[in-house]
Amino acid sequence: MNEYRPARRTSCGARCLSDARMSDHSHGGEFGDKTELIFALLAGVCVAAGWGLSFVGAVPGDVSLGLYVGGYVFGGAYTVREAIETIQAGGFEVDFLMLVAAAGAAALGKWLEGAFLLFLFSLGHALEHYALHRARHAIESLADLAPDTARVRRDGTEQEVPVDELAVGATVVVPPNARIPADGVVTKGESAVDQAPVTGESVPVDKAPVDNPEAALQAPDDLGPVHRLFAGTINGSGALEMRVTRRADETTISQVVQTITEADAEKAPTERFTNRFERYFVPAVLGLVVLLLFAWVPLDETFADSFYRAMAVLVAASPCALAIATPSAVLSALARAGRGGVLVKGGGPLERLGRLGAVAFDKTGTLTEGEPRVTDVRPHGDTPEAQVLRVAAAVEQHSDHPLAEAVVRAARARLNGEPLAEAHALKNIPGRGLRATVGNDPVCVGTAALFDERDGTPLPDALRDAAEALEAEGRTTMAVRRNGTYLGVLGLADTPRPGAADVLAHLRRVGVRRMIMISGDNQRVVDAVARRLGLDEARGDLLPDDKVAAVRALREDEDVAMVGDGVNDAPAMATATVGIAMGAAGSDAALETADVALMADDLSQLPFAVGLSRQTRRIITQNLWIALGMVAVLVPATLLGLHIGPAVVLHEGSTLVVVANALRLLGYAP
Repeated sequence: MNEYRPARRTSCGARCLSDARMSDHSHGGEFGDKTELIFALLAGVCVAAGWGLSFVGAVPGDVSLGLYVGGYVFGGAYTVREAIETIQAGGFEVDFLMLVAAAGAAALGKWLEGAFLLFLFSLGHALEHYALHRARHAIESLADLAPDTARVRRDGTEQEVPVDELAVGATVVVPPNARIPADGVVTKGESAVDQAPVTGESVPVDKAPVDNPEAALQAPDDLGPVHRLFAGTINGSGALEMRVTRRADETTISQVVQTITEADAEKAPTERFTNRFERYFVPAVLGLVVLLLFAWVPLDETFADSFYRAMAVLVAASPCALAIATPSAVLSALARAGRGGVLVKGGGPLERLGRLGAVAFDKTGTLTEGEPRVTDVRPHGDTPEAQVLRVAAAVEQHSDHPLAEAVVRAARARLNGEPLAEAHALKNIPGRGLRATVGNDPVCVGTAALFDERDGTPLPDALRDAAEALEAEGRTTMAVRRNGTYLGVLGLADTPRPGAADVLAHLRRVGVRRMIMISGDNQRVVDAVARRLGLDEARGDLLPDDKVAAVRALREDEDVAMVGDGVNDAPAMATATVGIAMGAAGSDAALETADVALMADDLSQLPFAVGLSRQTRRIITQNLWIALGMVAVLVPATLLGLHIGPAVVLHEGSTLVVVANALRLLGYAP
């Protein structure tokens, strides 16, 4: 698995979201990750003990002074180390400003206040590290979902091997209630698999063997979800046998971890703004501090008083909370999205997702099931519905056309497994339908045009009216005639996904104002689907370039997302403000194409993603107000005489409030 290595940040972000090398320094030592916190607590003990003993007359003053020096040592150890490393790297951080303020306090003999400053500063950042570790752990824990070993069947025997040694094509046995060790395809057994860790699906997915394992290994991405398995998911009560399709470092779960890792390196627009702000703000603070050092010249006060005030202002104006406000929220949101089966590629797409005013959907496979179904059976006269299906399926079972397959599926489902009659002398009339003989009777199945062009009785007016009514609703129709007698007409359509209308209504509740469908299907069909789902607009008969033009036109008015399959709709997705891929689990192309990937083939994840993004934007805004508001209050207060101690408490308190506020996103629920 790829190790999670967040990008190095500037200012307080560098301290809180450091790379792996910095983490080794800041969290290493005998006590591991708790070392910095232990040092901070020891600094607090020294400060408290020194202050308490100062009230005991029998204890020499040097004892308290020695304890304050201990507070400097324990409280400043990590701050000094990171400040030196940052300066050597050509950077400049708030750590350095805090060290200057503490040194200044010591120079004035204010050892208690200097030690108190370093204690609270080190404690605040130790707690930040702990809090942000929780957000990182939510991402890193994804990599730990897959087991370390797998039961491999070789030459008729089973043996445990490390998952890193699994080769593509290896046969793996998955016991009931065990985690799937690798991505693969089912070759034996049936079970229901909990895919929530990878796709976010709340309901276990039924699994069944593939018909041809060797062919499946050549093109696993083309298989349906019933045959595919993902590393880290949980098997149900049935034993399964699978063939591995990806090595351990190429599984879907490892790609998700890697993508989130890379996503964190992309700064959000708000974070770029705060970085630009700091570039001007920090020098301005330093300039103000230099001026304050000479305040004793025009004012009737000592240099010590001016120096102390300058150090207090230095503490008050340090933008710790501002630096951590955005990255802490973005990291928490990325972790929450990943846990919910939504992959967001960085702070930029995350913020843009929350600004959406419109969403454009592809039709086939996105809003609809992606395959035609028999939706209507309209018998003619006294003919039973079952008879219409029985005769139509007898002919259509010999065709590989998608509409023919839909008729056969419907017949087998409604006829309770009754065997279909055999048809012979099959003849295909392109664009019209089929002719065949069932028993001794000639049968025709096809469009109204087929019967208008063939010998025999024309389509009755009642049946023609029924066909035209179905076509007006977006159905594809086929009439059925046997031995000159019309049995009825069938209506077929690519039906909307279950719950699609509810998803669109939910999107409106979270703030999306306009939703349209853009499709290559004919306008009559897309209009019918749009009416059923409650879309604002439907545009049909579009080529890929037409979809791009439609999305570009939408972007002129507002931010728009394009939701598609990640491959066929790639040009339109790239043109949109945010490209969103459906069913990205196991698809390299979808993971590469989209800004946001819904890992399961589940449209209901979309309102969750938009809602999380909008909540993230609110959290970031709150954090910025807290950070800037505290600076705006503390700087004038310290100029008017507020001491370093209270300034430190309020300053570090605001930083912790910002981090705690950001961590609320880990528990976001739509």
